[in-house]
Amino acid sequence: MQQQTPPEQFDLAAIVADLNSLLRLKTTVIGIKMFARVEDMEAIPKIRRPSAIHTTDQIVSMASRLGWTVGITGDDLVGAQCRAVIGLGPQDEKWLAGENYVGVWHGTSEDARKRQEALDVVPYGQYQAMAVSPLTSGRLNPPDICLVYATPGQMIILINGLQYTGYKKFEWGVVGETACADSWGRALKTGEPSLSLPCFAERRYGGVPDEEMLMALPPAYLVKAIAGMKQLAKNGLRYPIAPYGIQADVRAGMGVSYAKK
Repeated sequence: MQQQTPPEQFDLAAIVADLNSLLRLKTTVIGIKMFARVEDMEAIPKIRRPSAIHTTDQIVSMASRLGWTVGITGDDLVGAQCRAVIGLGPQDEKWLAGENYVGVWHGTSEDARKRQEALDVVPYGQYQAMAVSPLTSGRLNPPDICLVYATPGQMIILINGLQYTGYKKFEWGVVGETACADSWGRALKTGEPSLSLPCFAERRYGGVPDEEMLMALPPAYLVKAIAGMKQLAKNGLRYPIAPYGIQADVRAGMGVSYAKK
């Protein structure tokens, strides 16, 4: 029988220290890990299990806002939408119809169905449980994905770091409500960095502040982004981005970055 290669481990504390140094993040960087067996999720040290029904947004924010390690199954979530995005519930015809959203988020049944069909979700049947935890706890090593909450200014520097080498154009979508499908749903499904504008539910129930965006990405991409941001910083391109002045002669400022060009 062929032995499976153990998953790569990361120095998660060092990753977070670098991110905080480079971006001055306000919100705790966390990880999400999916489990095929509930028992494996429950075996995580110091894991908390909910005693009430929540949205996935609330569970994620228990880690990012309170620093908790929390594990859930589909039974802990409020409805089919939360369960379906992370693959803990079916994406069946009833779910695709999205009738609960007609007259709430959409004007017609056709609009609601189109939104449901647009969501990036984890296929149903692979997993039975999910856990979230601050990266610095080391309890989910490696996490499947990491979540970074940041302001637009911080986020563009993070994106610039990802693009410093091996450049590619990032193309992200906005589904509107259920924006968690744009972030953790898409990242879990594709393994690619996924940016979102947190939606009404994430801000109302998850407590995400007005100024924050969300990037979900596997830990290897965070390592790549940090290496890129460190080089950008050496080039004088770093956060915070100091305003230059809208009426100043721009040549002095541009000369610092492009003096040798």
